[in-house]
Amino acid sequence: MATFVVPANVSIVEDAETLRKACEGWGTNEKAVISVLAHRNATQRKQIRQAYWDLYQEDLVKRLESELKGDFERAVYRWILEPQDRDAVLANVALKKSSDYHVIVEIACVRSAEELLAVRRAYQARYKHSLEEDVAAHTTGDVRKLLVGLVTTFRYEGAEINTRLAKSEANILQDAIKDKKFSNDEVIRILTTRSKTQLMATFNGFKDDQGTSITKALLGEPADNEFKRLLRIAIRCINEPLKYYEKILRNAIRKFGTDEDAITRVIVTRAEKDLLDIKELYYKRNSVPLDQAVAKETSGDYKAFLLALLGKQD
Repeated sequence: MATFVVPANVSIVEDAETLRKACEGWGTNEKAVISVLAHRNATQRKQIRQAYWDLYQEDLVKRLESELKGDFERAVYRWILEPQDRDAVLANVALKKSSDYHVIVEIACVRSAEELLAVRRAYQARYKHSLEEDVAAHTTGDVRKLLVGLVTTFRYEGAEINTRLAKSEANILQDAIKDKKFSNDEVIRILTTRSKTQLMATFNGFKDDQGTSITKALLGEPADNEFKRLLRIAIRCINEPLKYYEKILRNAIRKFGTDEDAITRVIVTRAEKDLLDIKELYYKRNSVPLDQAVAKETSGDYKAFLLALLGKQD
C-alpha cells in the first residue's frame, strides 16, 4: 500500500508546466518539484515526462538532473524513473561497488518473476549489455554462480507446494550448513530455481527440524564469507522481505554516518509497494516512527522529499 498521497483531479499538463516554471529563472523552486513529483504514482510520473517532452521537446529527467544537487537530486532521479528502469540503474551502480552486491540479490529476490524480467530488459536497453553478463563480469567463483542464477531465474509464482520436496531440500540445506559447504551446487540450485512459496515451505521445514530459522543458523557462522552473507540476504529477501527492509533502514540510520543511499533506495522502491508495512515494523522494533528517524538524519529538500514519500503531510 502506497504511503504518499495522490490528490484527486490531477492535471498532467499542469504538472508539466509547474515543473517547467520550477526550473526556470535564477534558482530552482525545489518545493514546487516536491509538491508535484512526491505526490504522483508511477503511471502519472511517466505521463508527466511524456507531457513535458510534448510541450517543451526536452527530457524532464535530464533537466532535473541539471537543476538539482546531491542526495535530493539522486532521490528525485530514481523516483521519476519507471520502476524497472530504476532497478536497472540501481543494479548497475551496485555492480560498480563490490560492497553493494546485496542490492543485486534484493532486486532478484524481492521482485516478482515478471518484474525481474522487466528489469533485465530495461538494463539491456539502457546499458547495451545484459544484466547477467555484467554480473558475471564483476564477480567470480561461488558469488558469481549465486548472483547469475538469481538474476536469470523466472520463478513459478503459483501456490502449489510439494511438501515431500520441501522436506528433502530442507535436509540438503541442513547438511550443507552442518558440513560448512554453503556454496555447493545443490544449495545454489535450490535457491535459484524454486518458487518463493516452495522455498518458504523448505525454510519452515528447516526450522521445524532444527528449532531455529535457517538465517539464524547461518548467522552463527563466521561473517567473513561474502557468499554466505549474500546467501543469508537471498533467504531473508525471499522469506521475510519486510524484516529485511526494516533492518536496512535501521542500519542506515544507526550507523556512524547516515547511509543516505540505503535510505533513499528503500523509500523510493517501496513507497508504492509495502512501505506502510515497513513503517509499522520499524516502529514496532525501534519505538520511533520512521519519518521521525529519517527527519533527524536528513535535511533540506532531501528531507522534505523523503518525508512526503513517507506520507507526512505539510
